[in-house]
Amino acid sequence: MGKVVIKSFDELEKLVGHDLGISEWHQFTQEQINLFADATIDHQWIHVDAEKAKTESPFGNTIAHGYLTLSILPHLWDQIVDVQNLKMQVNYGIEKLKFNQPVLVNSRVRLCAKVISAVNLRGVTKATIGVKLEIEGNKKSAYDAEVIFLYHFNS
Repeated sequence: MGKVVIKSFDELEKLVGHDLGISEWHQFTQEQINLFADATIDHQWIHVDAEKAKTESPFGNTIAHGYLTLSILPHLWDQIVDVQNLKMQVNYGIEKLKFNQPVLVNSRVRLCAKVISAVNLRGVTKATIGVKLEIEGNKKSAYDAEVIFLYHFNS
């Protein structure tokens, strides 16, 4: 299935209540987790010490940072939707975020997205998107949230 193309507020508004699609799978490697730990100065052993995690972690392995799983959302979102005719896009907020379960190293995840609402704020489109990060082989998602984007469409 191809990307959903959105070129205006009116096109987005017509999608309210509809599932937009699912991204490709993304695998979290230990290297990516370590690089995120370096970038965020969060070197907690449950993320970066594989040997200790195998013996002392309740998960039996290292896990991706919750915020790492969240930070790939724009990348996965771009696999689902192609928003065109834009002057600018702004990440505006995240509501109702709940981390449901950890993502073990080498797990594959994918994003599912649904349009919750679209509001025209004097020419700026405020889009609220329901997202769920699925973990391959798990019934429970890594997280559920509502992300909010501000789209400044060209007239």
